Amino acid sequence: MTGEERAGLAYAVAGFATLSVGDAVVKSMAGDWPPYAVAALRFAFGAIGLSVLLLKSEGVKAFKPTNPWLQVARGFCLAAASTCFFSAIYLMLLAEAMAIGFLAPVLTQLLAGPLLGEKVRPAVWGVSLVALTGVAVILRPNLAELGWAAFLPLISACFFALMMIANRASAGQGSALSMQVFIAGVCTPILIVLCLGIKATGVPELDFGWPSWDVVGRCAIVAVTASTAHWLAYIGTSKAGAAQVAPAIYVQILIAIVLGWWWFGDRPDLLTLGGAGLIIAAGLYLWRDGLNASKPVVSGPKTR
Repeated sequence: MTGEERAGLAYAVAGFATLSVGDAVVKSMAGDWPPYAVAALRFAFGAIGLSVLLLKSEGVKAFKPTNPWLQVARGFCLAAASTCFFSAIYLMLLAEAMAIGFLAPVLTQLLAGPLLGEKVRPAVWGVSLVALTGVAVILRPNLAELGWAAFLPLISACFFALMMIANRASAGQGSALSMQVFIAGVCTPILIVLCLGIKATGVPELDFGWPSWDVVGRCAIVAVTASTAHWLAYIGTSKAGAAQVAPAIYVQILIAIVLGWWWFGDRPDLLTLGGAGLIIAAGLYLWRDGLNASKPVVSGPKTR
């Protein structure tokens, strides 16, 4: 690995670690404000900040998407994935919810076939079973304690996979910054409408008021850490290449375990760690298999 690639990998590791810090900040708001409201405020901050950057760098024309309905689909998937994931980390150990979230890359490989017409490699099917086994291992105690709520991180992973499929479909339709603005700009109003609808139900358990300044500040921190993390991961990818930095994403689970233990007193048991290991191993195998599949076939010299 060259010096440039090592630097890129370091940037990517820093970026993914920063994402876990943001998730821990979200978990710290459990009991202070509902997860769907936290998600709405977090993405509102992100949408405003990113829109200002896009306006300064690319002008008004950059705000017109090539395919508006595709951007709506991306925003809806992000809203659903974020709401489910924030709810999950309110209820579960941070490391547990995050480990199940790592099922998303495996699901993306499976869904790319029927939704994008891509060829699904045979290894994907077997690896998917291994990853789902890991999910079942992690969910085993939570189903008894939380009931259907234990499936929230799994639902989040499904919507996140659909979002990645939509991201692939929208490739080349704008700059990286404009793509972030489009998805945040659609996600935010969806979440705001969701919050208003939930509040209008009048159910006491779902009702909420204005957030405290402490909650507003933490939502702003989450927005900043997420944007910083994506920026660091982008720099890492540009320096080292996507294939080199892809495994760095799994540093998130290590940071989640440390932060969960230190901040919330969460101590995942050995079976939970084993389930997380199965999911991570499945993801790494797919990454390695994808690298091998993309290598050109070396043949003998050709004659005219």
